[in-house]
Amino acid sequence: MKVTRQIFADLAEIILEGGAVKATKYFDEKTTVKAKRVTYQGKIDKRNCRTHIVFTIGKPNYEEQQFMKKFKKGNKLFIPKAIQIKYPNTGK
Repeated sequence: MKVTRQIFADLAEIILEGGAVKATKYFDEKTTVKAKRVTYQGKIDKRNCRTHIVFTIGKPNYEEQQFMKKFKKGNKLFIPKAIQIKYPNTGK
């Protein structure tokens, strides 16, 4: 599976401009590309001017495998076109 630079750019844009914590792009059942915002203090603070993004290419984790199983129940083929986005919890 060849991963293009445009995929990395799309995932980084979602995290930087959209305010997401994690963005996942699925290629098939055994390959995903993930981008995750990493904060060393634990919380996203608006005073913090640095943003660290970690990219991961490889097998899906347990949570993503469960998502694929739910997606397959409705459709026979696993080909999701959209990027799965996870936003931070806002609290109470």
